[in-house]
Amino acid sequence: MLKATEVLAAGHWDRDHAIDRIALDYDERHRRRFRFVAEGGTEFLLDLPRATVLQHGDGLALEGGDVITVIAASEALSQVTAADTEALMRLAWHIGNRHLPAQLVADRILIREDHVIVSMLRGLGATVEPVRAPFSPEGGAYSGHGGFAAAHEHAHGNVLALGQPHEH
Repeated sequence: MLKATEVLAAGHWDRDHAIDRIALDYDERHRRRFRFVAEGGTEFLLDLPRATVLQHGDGLALEGGDVITVIAASEALSQVTAADTEALMRLAWHIGNRHLPAQLVADRILIREDHVIVSMLRGLGATVEPVRAPFSPEGGAYSGHGGFAAAHEHAHGNVLALGQPHEH
């Protein structure tokens, strides 16, 4: 079976080497080691040195020089908007205070569907609508560095995305 042992950053690899593509949701894009079958039937083992969040447009370098293109798949999300920037910032604070993964955009926040959180946000004055879109939440201040992420690696055996809900 082919092995992918390196992630090539989006925009920094030659697309002529792409032989297949794979659409993955956010959870599926956060891996270290996993067996995949790409859309064109290419079977490969992702075998990275550490858990990594794959981004839309990244390439997975296969042995021999070929590449699998990563596509961020659409998933069920909630789009949070507010009457003005100040209200949206308050909503962002409430979402962050609950350690929820969130994708911050200039005029909205995308979160995973959660009826309890949606009810809370609406109670705080938010407009919340279901959408389907790729999800790329903020990684947090310590993502990809030592500090908090490294401490979590020791405690959990893998690196979790900061803001990811989990038990201690």
